[in-house]
Amino acid sequence: MSIERGLPSAGRPFRLFTVLDKMIIKELFQTVTAVLVVLVVIIVSRKFIKVLAQAIEGNIANDTVMTLLGLKIVVATTTFLPAALFMAVLMVLGRMYREQEMAAISSAGGSVFTIYRAIFMLVVPLSLAGMALSMLASPWAEAKTEQLMHQDKQNADIRGIAAGRFSEYSDGELIFYTENVDDEGRMHKVFVQNKQGDKAGVVNAEYGWLKNLPGGLYLVLENGERIQGVPGNKGFTIETFKEYAVLIEKKVTILNLGREATTTENLWLSPELRDVAELQDRFSTPLGVILLAFLAVPLAKLSPRGGIYGSMLVAFGIYFVYGNLQRVNHSWVISGALPSWLGYFWVDALLLVLGLLMLMRLYGWQWLSQSLKEKLA
Repeated sequence: MSIERGLPSAGRPFRLFTVLDKMIIKELFQTVTAVLVVLVVIIVSRKFIKVLAQAIEGNIANDTVMTLLGLKIVVATTTFLPAALFMAVLMVLGRMYREQEMAAISSAGGSVFTIYRAIFMLVVPLSLAGMALSMLASPWAEAKTEQLMHQDKQNADIRGIAAGRFSEYSDGELIFYTENVDDEGRMHKVFVQNKQGDKAGVVNAEYGWLKNLPGGLYLVLENGERIQGVPGNKGFTIETFKEYAVLIEKKVTILNLGREATTTENLWLSPELRDVAELQDRFSTPLGVILLAFLAVPLAKLSPRGGIYGSMLVAFGIYFVYGNLQRVNHSWVISGALPSWLGYFWVDALLLVLGLLMLMRLYGWQWLSQSLKEKLA
């Protein structure tokens, strides 16, 4: 009876959300959130292990690790949103078929379009969110990740400076020690040993601080003594100074943003085939959300003796083929084997045709045509 009240009727005022719509939307939202969280945690955990390994080796700053984790979550969410929604629709509708809720909806006058109406009330906002993620958030996250990695590579030689500990930099050419570092970053009682060819130098200073100067990053020392010479020879130079600078880092790294980090606007204006293929990949997220949800409705229909997840194996096979066709399409567009205008559509069009064929197989073409005409009328 509650289902009947939830279905629209010609004699009742129009409602944007019926009771049935709210029930399906709520359950579908909870399921897609749970599935997406599980997928993102699994994928990000594998990648995060590599980030932690780089942090342990000193290639990534400790402060950067959590930022990189958040950025990878954004990218993973963009990638797996269509798959999560596809699985969620199958799980929710599969349960409803198994528990005879779909039979109750049909007996109350509901049809496949009633189910599509409820599902697409959530699918459309998720598709818009997927578009924002793929077009804006994901490229920003990729660019931010590469910028942080680039910055950490530039500062790799000076990371780990701590009071009361010897630190080695530039493959052993420089050994650094300081007794204390104040809150402003000024170091007290500094010892530096550096090597330039056959010559070795030892510097003791009262104070020191890091400063970017032309040519690289320098350790500027104040009020100290410098001893330099060739080990084993008697000819050593001893001199005092008020200020002396030691080159800490001289390597220069160039920041090259990949196509995944390129803004969508730049890809849209670029005629290069690799940029065209990357832009098509970004369209696949919002289109995949809509088309996979459309396909999941007839795919979820089970036989009376079928299990709740009876169609999952077929769904995995379809999604596997769909994902591989997208990768093949990407390579074909880049190589020029496929026109760029066709590369935008043929994989998604194939998925749409498959969904229509499944609907025709389950309900028949005449029934679908008649139902569609009634809805439009």
